[in-house]
Amino acid sequence: MTAIGSRPPRIPRGDAARAADTPTGRVPQLLGVLAIAVLLAAVVPAMLVAQVEDVGRSSAWLLTLALTAWAGVRLSVAIVSGRALLFDFFFWLFTYIFMGLAPTVQLRSGLISRTTPGIDEALDLSTAVLVWVGVICYEIGRILAIARERRRRRPAQAERFPAAAQPKHSDPVTAVSAVRTTLLIVAGVAASAFFVSRMGFSALFGSRELAQATRAALWPDPATRSVIYSLAIYPLLVGIGSLSQLRKKASRSVSRWYLVLMMAATALLLIVVNPLSSARYSLGTVLFALVVYAGAVVSPGRVRITLAAVVVAFVFLFPIADAFRGTTVQLGRDSFFGEYKGNPDYDAFWQIANAYSYVLDGLVEPGRQALGVILFWVPRGIWPDKPVDTGILLAQYRGYSFDNLSAPLWAEFLVNGGPIVLALGFILVGYFLRVMDSKLLPAIQRAGHWAIVGAIFPVYMTILLRGSLLQATGAVAVTIFCLLIVRQRARPIAPPDPISANRPAPADGQRPSSQDADE
Repeated sequence: MTAIGSRPPRIPRGDAARAADTPTGRVPQLLGVLAIAVLLAAVVPAMLVAQVEDVGRSSAWLLTLALTAWAGVRLSVAIVSGRALLFDFFFWLFTYIFMGLAPTVQLRSGLISRTTPGIDEALDLSTAVLVWVGVICYEIGRILAIARERRRRRPAQAERFPAAAQPKHSDPVTAVSAVRTTLLIVAGVAASAFFVSRMGFSALFGSRELAQATRAALWPDPATRSVIYSLAIYPLLVGIGSLSQLRKKASRSVSRWYLVLMMAATALLLIVVNPLSSARYSLGTVLFALVVYAGAVVSPGRVRITLAAVVVAFVFLFPIADAFRGTTVQLGRDSFFGEYKGNPDYDAFWQIANAYSYVLDGLVEPGRQALGVILFWVPRGIWPDKPVDTGILLAQYRGYSFDNLSAPLWAEFLVNGGPIVLALGFILVGYFLRVMDSKLLPAIQRAGHWAIVGAIFPVYMTILLRGSLLQATGAVAVTIFCLLIVRQRARPIAPPDPISANRPAPADGQRPSSQDADE
């Protein structure tokens, strides 16, 4: 017992975290999940049904509304848990908006995306079912990955020495190299400065349409344009993240220099990617990575605040930002949900319908589109028959005059092999993203290389989920290359000696032996 007036014993941070898993610690979490779930999974869907009249296009909206509710529950759990499972979080955020809210509004109102007209209403229900198949298979993949993690932990728990004596982080950590980080920053500054000099400040701080037109005029080939734009962004973004990891272990004087270099690189990066001329997804990727570098997910409390802010930004601010994308501001909306009516930004559901129609017409060439993604770097001059973006492929198939369309991952899987490939593909996606999240958690606390991966790719995954994959692969390749440059394998932390771990602690005032002192 603790004497009256004395200070209670300090609970170690790890023990405090484990206390949250006790029945008492779970009560606030359950209440938090319930409160956010009521908002995202009940209030928002109920408001949608009340404000958007059903014109009777099809009954598929019931399935998409149910998916909105389920994704809302999953988002609520992700926020309240306080664990930085960022890949899973952004998957459910994409599903909530692009496979739940947006198609439900468009199905009920009958105002589907203006860039995907003429879709047969008979495809609505099948499309909604295919979306659900992908989501269920994603859940199966994550369950398989979690089961594998538990199997791997079981042998460690069966050791004869106490679990408390085991190191919390005995696995080797992938660190970052200070020398290669410096070289990457220098290369990133050169690439960004080149891009800024060619574009000019008038185009960079003008409208989004002007910036796109300027890039297209300077670099007519889409692949070249994508790579140059990526080189202007991601070397600096990875370099800033690497510096943020190095600062955690640097001395105070060196840390100050790292901070100055980070601030200068960030200023240049925000000239290239700014709110006026940049796509919202690219801007979101950069801003989220920067706040993660600044420590936005290093504790459960910060994780909750950050993820809740992201939901507010994507669900409530993201649609409003659409009004400021052109040269004129367009604020005319009949309601909050009116932003989704006929909006080309939310064509993902309808592109899945087009992809399924493509499958039904027997036009699938198994793996052809995937081969184009893998060999994205091959010039069309060498490979004249190189596949086009899946969004363009589906636009040509449907005879649309406008071909800058999305191709969500569901559509990519369908055109590469049909519903079976879709199911297997999402099992792999769920498994892979869970593995990525499991690597991210310890890296955030230990200045690891994976912390940079977890800062950049979760938000960028919304671009990959929305597609087309071929269009987004260039930036992924550039980022991975930069990550490999700064990567440095750290020494594993040696596990404690089982004999010394079980040795009784010396009595008060007794000096440990020389062997213990060395250990």
